[in-house]
Amino acid sequence: MSLFPDITELLARARADLRMGVPVVLVDDTGFSVLALSAETLGPQRLADLRALGGTPVVAITGRRAETLKARAYDGDLARVVIPADVDMAWVQAVADPSDDLNAPMKGPLMTQRDGSASLHRIAIALTKSARLLPAAVVLPIEDGRAFAATHGLTCINHALAAPHLADRSPLHEVVAARLPMEVSEAGRLHVFRPEDGGEEHYAVEIGRPDRDKPVLARLHSACFTGDLMGSLKCDCGPQLRGALAQMGAEGAGVLLYLNQEGRGIGLANKMRAYFLQDQGFDTVEANHRLGFEDDERDFRLGSDILKSMGFKSVRLLTNNPAKIAMMERTGIAVTERVPLKVGETAHNRGYLATKAAKSGHLL
Repeated sequence: MSLFPDITELLARARADLRMGVPVVLVDDTGFSVLALSAETLGPQRLADLRALGGTPVVAITGRRAETLKARAYDGDLARVVIPADVDMAWVQAVADPSDDLNAPMKGPLMTQRDGSASLHRIAIALTKSARLLPAAVVLPIEDGRAFAATHGLTCINHALAAPHLADRSPLHEVVAARLPMEVSEAGRLHVFRPEDGGEEHYAVEIGRPDRDKPVLARLHSACFTGDLMGSLKCDCGPQLRGALAQMGAEGAGVLLYLNQEGRGIGLANKMRAYFLQDQGFDTVEANHRLGFEDDERDFRLGSDILKSMGFKSVRLLTNNPAKIAMMERTGIAVTERVPLKVGETAHNRGYLATKAAKSGHLL
């Protein structure tokens, strides 16, 4: 018997540590070790403590962010920006956060490392992303990482064990289902699914009693606090949510999958950062890139996993996004029909919708 946490539990602990500004230790099988912190939650005392250890700390940023900063990304998908000895915490956070880029565009010249492995830096960035923080990590090589972690009470993550878990989605399990009468249909039922890694739960809203042997009217809807709850005019998410449920209610059957992947998978705080950049004149995709994210960080395979667990094999998919159709087909859910969902265009979101059509291939 062992009560030691497994790698899934250690990764959940590491995400919580990074969100609170606590360092984590990353090690690989060669003996190379680093201390990693979130650039977003780094405090002045932690930075001073880091420098007291000696060595050369860097800010690991994604290739997207490096492109904005005109920093050389020798590692391709990321850059290791050397932190000068005379800069403070504000400089580090300015490298990670683009909110002040237009006011202070020159943060350099930035020196980036090109020698040595960047595998642990890559894990550090992946952890910050999955913690819904800015995708930037302060990293410092250390000796004997396991002993260092034990001495300082820090979470220690092994690269070989962590990489597969960070690259793939966590298995989902249904926790509970109960009757939920709604405005669109009194025959509603809510299913709650929880991932093994302690991440956000996802929901399936079942209308009526859909036949598992026939294509079900379905929608994969990503959570949107601003649109779904607050009635934001900057997107079409709220009208799409209500329109999909109304159509399912009218037909008497359907399944709406409500996936907690706010802001195209970057989280609400980063989504608001993207909105701030959009107010500076950047479109949705450009804002994501400046933050260090890809166009879309969502994993729609979650929807396929939930549908299969509920016994569905085919769908009539309510969507304007061909990527959702392609994902369903690749993961074993047949899409017998694409049902358009063109609602909610306003003067405030017309540019946003145009960007989705031009850069993300949405059929609008």
